[in-house]
Order: sequence, then C-alpha cells, then structure tokens
Amino acid sequence: MTSTLFPDGISHYISGGLMIGLAIGLLFLITGQTGGVSTFFSSTWSFLTREPGFRATRLLQSRNWRLIYSLGLILGGTLYVALGGDVVTTSLNPLILLLGGFLIGFGSRMGNGCTAGHGICGLALLQLPSLIAVVTFLGTAIIVAHLIEAFTK
Repeated sequence: MTSTLFPDGISHYISGGLMIGLAIGLLFLITGQTGGVSTFFSSTWSFLTREPGFRATRLLQSRNWRLIYSLGLILGGTLYVALGGDVVTTSLNPLILLLGGFLIGFGSRMGNGCTAGHGICGLALLQLPSLIAVVTFLGTAIIVAHLIEAFTK
C-alpha cells in the first residue's frame, strides 16, 4: 500500500524503528542509561580535555560504551551505503550546514538532550520534560517548514 506521504511504503520505517527501539532497549537494560546522541559528543570530549564541564563523573563513567555506541552509528551508516543504500546529498552551502550544526548542538545542550534522547528514550521512560521537548521540536519544525515553503515559492 502506498500513499503520497509514503510513496515507497512504510516497511523500511517500521523495521528501522524496531531496530532503534531494540538497540535503545538493550542499551538501557545493559547500562541502565539512555542513549541520546548529544551526550556522546560531551563524553567523547572527556578523552581530550580537562575542562570541568566535560569531566563530570557521569561522562567519565560512560564514555567508553558511548564511544563504541557512536562508532556503531557510523558503522551502521557505512554498512547501509556498502550494501547499496542510497546516498543522500544536499546542495546547501557548507557554511549554512555548519551554522545549523552549531545551533543544533547549542539547542540540545540548552534542552538537556537531543531529539533522539528526548523522542526515543525520554518518551519511552514517560518523562514529562521529554514530552515538552518533543512537542517543541516538532512544533518548531512544522512552523519553519511552512515558512520556508511559503517564502521559497
């Protein structure tokens, strides 16, 4: 069954969601911690700097498995492409992408987590701050997408 929202079907979305859910569930069962991606960045920096913000006990104690988990994300993408998955490219100016990356990083630190941490892990744990964050992320994204569409026609 196809639709205009999912012209290629939904099976790959379902299988991807199930794999993410399984990985996050196993991570929580094994470590007792959630797997949001923004914390991986901070914990990785703890290998390289003595700055107190990156030397928090929670980062130092979790940095080894977080680094392995991060490498798994990269390996998963690499494997996808190696097995014939489509490579997505963009024509956006690299400076715009860099600025967007800094804004996303700043926002995820301000919001005490990234979209993955709140949307996948926080909602699964029924955390109210994660629900508020996800509603904010989605609401903002919907508004911005409509504004961009309106001003680029």
